[in-house]
Amino acid sequence: MLGRTSSGDGQGQLIFYERPDSEGPKLSHYSISPTADPAGLVAVLSEALGVQGVVKKERRLYMVGQTRVHLDRVEGLGDFLELEVVLSEQQSPEDGERVARRLMEELGVQEEDLVAGAYLDLLLAGGSPT
Repeated sequence: MLGRTSSGDGQGQLIFYERPDSEGPKLSHYSISPTADPAGLVAVLSEALGVQGVVKKERRLYMVGQTRVHLDRVEGLGDFLELEVVLSEQQSPEDGERVARRLMEELGVQEEDLVAGAYLDLLLAGGSPT
């Protein structure tokens, strides 16, 4: 789960992600619920569920075709690029991987540049992406 506040307007979103904890491309499902009181929601969820850790990041989002390109600056980790291919109903996960690989090539991203794990996992492991 992720509580996120947007810059300036005080609004926020609660986002639930469901995806396997595995390396490489993966299918994911998410649900988004807007909130006018993100701080209050975070406080209630923290009390009810506990806090495993906090990831502080700034994200810029761009669309390139059917791919969401996330440029993240993560406190304690550095800068990251994430590609999220939005599949149509007619596309398979393999189609999505081909789209991502093509864009990686166009952007000059090499296989050895890829980082496994979530930002929180990296932070809990000491803050150094491998």
